[in-house]
Amino acid sequence: MKFNYFFFFMLGIAQITLAQNKYESESRIDLDEFPIKSYSLIQDYLKDAKRVRFYQETDSTKKSYEAKFKKGRLHYSIEFDKEGALEDVEFKIKERDIPNDTWSTIQFYLNENHDKHRIKKMQQQYPVQKGQSTEKTLHNAFQNLILPEVNYELVFSAKESYGFQEYEALFNSEGQLILIRKSFPPSYDHVLY
Repeated sequence: MKFNYFFFFMLGIAQITLAQNKYESESRIDLDEFPIKSYSLIQDYLKDAKRVRFYQETDSTKKSYEAKFKKGRLHYSIEFDKEGALEDVEFKIKERDIPNDTWSTIQFYLNENHDKHRIKKMQQQYPVQKGQSTEKTLHNAFQNLILPEVNYELVFSAKESYGFQEYEALFNSEGQLILIRKSFPPSYDHVLY
């Protein structure tokens, strides 16, 4: 009996450890493999879009679908769960696109917790809010509205005692950390914009 308790304890520790890391695999798919429900939701937004591509993404916790494209000057990424329900809309931004107070709070966190760091990518994220329609979420994202529910996602590398480690961090609209996890390099560097 002692062995069974120990086994379940170790299994629990392994689950917690894996949940803090992001192992991501992304593969390009054809439109006919993309959920129809998802495509019909974003179809109007794809008019005049360039470099429209569809992906199936699997990470350590879930499977999802993603549509990536360029519209105007922005690089969009719209993510759906495996059933085709909208999860969030993201687009690439620069430091100047984040409100000054929010950016100061984010910088303070990075400086306090990661001595040497380099930001590789920043995105503004519009997650689906409880009680809000997916159409409203899409509308807000494509209008680039700065709202209290907006998040900022940063991918950065930081110097650790054993070398550099890549992280993915999510901050709320006030710059407070929501989630951070180690990100391991994907094997699809050629897919990125």
